[in-house]
Amino acid sequence: MSLWNPDADHALHVRVEESSGDAEADLMAGVALLNAVREGSLPATLRIYRPNPTVAFGQRDVRLEGYARAVAESLEQGFAPVVRKAGGRAAAYHSGTVIVDHVEPAVEAMMGHQHRFKVLGQLYADALRASGIDARVGEIPGEYCAGDYSVHGIPGVGSMARNPVKLVGTAQRVVSGAWLFSSVFVIEDSAPIRAVLDSVYRAMGIEMDPATVGAADDLLPGYTTEAFTKDLLAEYGRHADLVET
Repeated sequence: MSLWNPDADHALHVRVEESSGDAEADLMAGVALLNAVREGSLPATLRIYRPNPTVAFGQRDVRLEGYARAVAESLEQGFAPVVRKAGGRAAAYHSGTVIVDHVEPAVEAMMGHQHRFKVLGQLYADALRASGIDARVGEIPGEYCAGDYSVHGIPGVGSMARNPVKLVGTAQRVVSGAWLFSSVFVIEDSAPIRAVLDSVYRAMGIEMDPATVGAADDLLPGYTTEAFTKDLLAEYGRHADLVET
């Protein structure tokens, strides 16, 4: 029995991957994993990778008058534009971030939708808190791709940041028989992400405060994606049996 799926007692298989170098292919690999788990050809899986620079637009973004300009802005700043199936507004990531696709089978996948947002959001905050980051669950005013269960960090003494900053964005895709919980953890080098999101949101005419865009190492200098991955797996390991693959 796991924290996020009280009706299941299976192990969670961990796959730490390299980016393919193709932003669209990396995004679609999560969808392929979801289909494989639904069909029973793969077990419940935690897929972890560091992506190339990407701006992942939401379905609503595509319909905006400024979308074409936003795509051009992302390309000009070296971020590949893609459109994702799950989630809200545009999010940006690069090799200083960690993407986690958590996929599990479920007979009634939609029934646990809100529960997963709540408990996994807290799990992710706890993983960041393990290294001393004051991470909390909840939307902060002006954040990009706003969500009730985003994870943000509170600056500590001596931090360069002056405001709470968003550290983790989460989204779900649910199909008959399985679910995909996909999360972006911004760990290192927030400046390029802040710059491209500011440009993209301005182009689309969506209000967003660039000061809310940050990374874990803004709050804990020297914190790395490698250190975070260890913290994340340690936290997952408190709630499920992990199997490295």
